[in-house]
Amino acid sequence: MELQQKVAIVTGAGRGIGRAIALRLAAQGADVVVSARDLARAERYGEELSAPTVPDEIRALGRRSIGFDGDLCSRDVAKALIERTLESFGRIDILVNNVGGALTPVERSKASVMPDEDIEYMLKLNLLSAVYCCQEALPSMRARKAGSIVNISSRAGLDPSQRQGRLAPYGIAKTGLIQFTRFLAHDVGPDNIRVNCVAAGAIATARIVQSAKARGISTDADLEIIPLRRLGTADEVASVVQFFASDMSAYVTGQCLSVCGGTVLTPS
Repeated sequence: MELQQKVAIVTGAGRGIGRAIALRLAAQGADVVVSARDLARAERYGEELSAPTVPDEIRALGRRSIGFDGDLCSRDVAKALIERTLESFGRIDILVNNVGGALTPVERSKASVMPDEDIEYMLKLNLLSAVYCCQEALPSMRARKAGSIVNISSRAGLDPSQRQGRLAPYGIAKTGLIQFTRFLAHDVGPDNIRVNCVAAGAIATARIVQSAKARGISTDADLEIIPLRRLGTADEVASVVQFFASDMSAYVTGQCLSVCGGTVLTPS
């Protein structure tokens, strides 16, 4: 129970990787605020929960939890999330910025043709949402001289060739998130706040499994370029987040760790 008496916020935690992270932190003793645009979204993708919602699952583990519905592409919503957390728990020890996704059409996602609306949406969803949450949470963390922030990026933010140059708006935003992590780590290190990043590879969430064929994702050809020859699991990403969130990484900040089965083998 290395996170006992800690309070964590996990964004995009209604399903998939975010849910796995929230449950992992709760299993390690943390009370967890579960933020999602729709707390019932798991059902849409056929992901089975052990209780009606993720906060219910966490409470079943004996931890405190509340849900927060809202679109974090807006700074006002991010501010409301932080205020709700402080009102309910009085502190923020861990912030996991997991909101994101490659949700724009693949067929128009190369850098030479990507439309303005796709670039703007991907930047808001995958980069600015994290910027907003960090900036709103930092005054509380700075006042206590403690905190751990973990941003969830992607292998697409490390290597454009991973998708043959597709998903450019998403990859650009995730690259920006990695650099934001480094700049922020330098900024808040003197306040004893650590900021790290996880670059996730192809992870077999319920949404990815459901939409893989239509979007040309996780095909046999994709598996051939993964040295471990399989997709990752949400729990495997959660394990790395646990490391960054806990004192096991007390002297680690400003780093990006790729959780991709060896697909990206160059320094981040």
